[in-house]
Amino acid sequence: MSQIPLLTIARSYGKPLAGMILGALSIASSHATTYNIDPAHTNVRFAIDHFNTSTNTGGFYNLTGQLTYDPKAKTGSISLVIPLNSLNTGNKAFDIMLKSADFFDIEKFPLAHFESTKWHFAPNKDNSEVTKVEGLLTLHGKTNPVTLTATKFNCYLSPILKKSVCGGDFTTTIDRTKWGISKYTLLGMTEKVDLTIQIEAAKQ
Repeated sequence: MSQIPLLTIARSYGKPLAGMILGALSIASSHATTYNIDPAHTNVRFAIDHFNTSTNTGGFYNLTGQLTYDPKAKTGSISLVIPLNSLNTGNKAFDIMLKSADFFDIEKFPLAHFESTKWHFAPNKDNSEVTKVEGLLTLHGKTNPVTLTATKFNCYLSPILKKSVCGGDFTTTIDRTKWGISKYTLLGMTEKVDLTIQIEAAKQ
């Protein structure tokens, strides 16, 4: 049944019923689909300048969480759990150093979390392109706001999973000292860390 006949019927029975149906239509139109994070295609990679010589890189893997997305209503949310023990730089000795109390201190803080607070979309009302995601990053026992810039975001029907998958790539630069990780900054090592986040999530 279309929306116009529903409203016509509702008006004939008075305002209370009309209000109920209008509310139901609003909820249905803004219902976001929920997706489960795919750990195989979701990761956080970092790059940090090494005393103005080279660039140290590494990543965190096996992330979990959920994503919700409604392109018509231009709404979304993302919740990520980042296991810091999954850190991999390609060098075991370097991994051990970064996991120590001098840096991530994973024995005390084994997990990091990201929770989005606001999604931004293209200003054109007919364009549902995701442009930015604001959120809160909890790391090393501290929580600070970060803004992720979307370099791409899309949904497709996975031929392997046989279900809808949404995901994209995001970038941001953070000041590690805001999370209490300040080792070697007094010796000239930058506090700025570039992050690249790959996210994919499959429909529940």
